[in-house]
Amino acid sequence: MNAASFLTDFHTVATIGATANNGVDRQAATAEDAQTRDWFAAWVREAGWELRTDSIGNMFGLVEWTPGAPYIVIGSHLDSQPLGGRFDGAYGVIAALHAARQINADVEAGAERPRFNLAVVNWFNEEGGRFAPSIMGSSVYAGLLSREKMLAVTDLQGTTVRDALERIGYLGTQEAPEAAGYAEIHIEQGRILEREETAIGVVDSSWYTQKLDIEVLGEQSHTGATAMADRHDALVAASRIILMVHDVTEEFAEGALVSSVGQMTLEPNSPIVVARRVHLVADLRSGDPRIVMAARAKLMKDIDDLARKHDINVNVTDFDIRPIRRFPQEGLELAERVAAGLGLSSRRIQTMAGHDSVAMNTVAPSVMLFIPSVDGVSHCEREFSTDDDMVRGLEMLTGVARQLVSGALEGTATGTSDAPESTGSPETSGAPEGAAAPAATAAPADAVRS
Repeated sequence: MNAASFLTDFHTVATIGATANNGVDRQAATAEDAQTRDWFAAWVREAGWELRTDSIGNMFGLVEWTPGAPYIVIGSHLDSQPLGGRFDGAYGVIAALHAARQINADVEAGAERPRFNLAVVNWFNEEGGRFAPSIMGSSVYAGLLSREKMLAVTDLQGTTVRDALERIGYLGTQEAPEAAGYAEIHIEQGRILEREETAIGVVDSSWYTQKLDIEVLGEQSHTGATAMADRHDALVAASRIILMVHDVTEEFAEGALVSSVGQMTLEPNSPIVVARRVHLVADLRSGDPRIVMAARAKLMKDIDDLARKHDINVNVTDFDIRPIRRFPQEGLELAERVAAGLGLSSRRIQTMAGHDSVAMNTVAPSVMLFIPSVDGVSHCEREFSTDDDMVRGLEMLTGVARQLVSGALEGTATGTSDAPESTGSPETSGAPEGAAAPAATAAPADAVRS
């Protein structure tokens, strides 16, 4: 394993879309995302592998040893959040490229020919910062989302996914490879591994996720001429809803629920006009679906009371509801054996964040791995993992991928899920997160009316 070559590639990619504070800004299907895609394509071609781009923009570098055999897919994503970190996603793609190169070199040097072929993937729009929902490319691959519906999703400026991919030259037409298994390595985005001084996290399950698309409708009026008693200020009501979403966590045990409003747009957004419409996206997550449902119920009641008090309308739509997904036990044990063989400490861990592996876990036995994150910081320019931790993770991914292509999880069932009991589809559905259109057009599951 050439650690120096891997680190050179990682730090080179970190210069693409680099920000002043050591982060990156490479939102999906932007010019900066295109540059990282060009880098990925050049790397794959230089390695002598086949390059494919499918019809939702997922990119695959294919290492074929047995014609017609399915593929073990490894990788992550190269897109980022606005002013995001340089490790989230990119680390997993670059580690996968180098793991695949090492395994291929071993085969070419006379190692036993693997049972399965190997594919390195760069998934489209995992972050969901520009186009919502997140985890888009892998969810389309897994059949959880409609490709045509996702191609029609727009950003806040009205550009569709289809148009954006066409503009950067990455709206592909090729078939994605068939997956016999999947593995992904990622920074933890939390503090558990760092605090416990553990090298590898073996992800056993994901958290339950519930998002709310909230449209607050008031009345536009003059900020200087309208009496306070005559105002129907959507922004004032929205600000109180934002605090409700934050404060609802205090109703439960510490750490049991996380919640936030991550996006807000308002109309007409003029300094001398009382806002007539505010659009919010709220995110509730817990390891216990009952906690999320209880938090949602409290928010619905509190929003109803607020709407009546302020004499405004609030429409609330359930969407992007994701059940807890559990990774296969056989994959967990495989990862633990590999870690032990490398002399690396490991522990089982949940993921609070969504990942492409969570979607892939529905169609192929999947393994999700974490390395430590300094201070647990993520989606932030200060995001950081050490070179030593990244190299250990690369060795770990290489070991897991080597076992997977040899058929270690052949015949293993995909991961299981805890079916949600709340309103809405168990998969991503309803109004697109961050959509420019009013939430009411998405046939809201609940409407709060004064």
